[in-house]
Amino acid sequence: MVFHKRVVIGGSIAMLALLPASLQAQDAHIGSVRTEFKLLGPNNTIEVERFDDPKVQGISCYLSYSQIGGISGAVGLAEEASEASVACRQTGEIVFDPAEVEEQEVIFTQRRSALFKNMRVVRMHDSETQTFVYLTYSTKLVDGSPKNAITAVNYGDF
Repeated sequence: MVFHKRVVIGGSIAMLALLPASLQAQDAHIGSVRTEFKLLGPNNTIEVERFDDPKVQGISCYLSYSQIGGISGAVGLAEEASEASVACRQTGEIVFDPAEVEEQEVIFTQRRSALFKNMRVVRMHDSETQTFVYLTYSTKLVDGSPKNAITAVNYGDF
């Protein structure tokens, strides 16, 4: 099977390598809403961020998650909730090197507590339907959370 959207290794990769690190795939804070007022320290919020898939050009993912405020949140001691949402969309021409994209890999990690808890986004490649599936969930040293969210982006022609 010939993959029709294969990266042209020469020009595209060389041009990307010449860009300053600040212009390559970066996280962006999109906005936040307050969910609870805190007298001392920051308020509880829901944060919205964007990150670009590091190996698949043309796909951006948007995450929403809660952020605990107050004194414990301000000093980084609060254990954040496991709920998160992810929505990934095509934001440009989808270009990737099939040899570089694993069937399943963690593409984003964020600490959610001072110790042992992380929020992750995993990209899964369904080559049969030419679709990238993105799953977000929380991990913990002993027990993770079954709470999760999923989204998918098809890159094939119909």
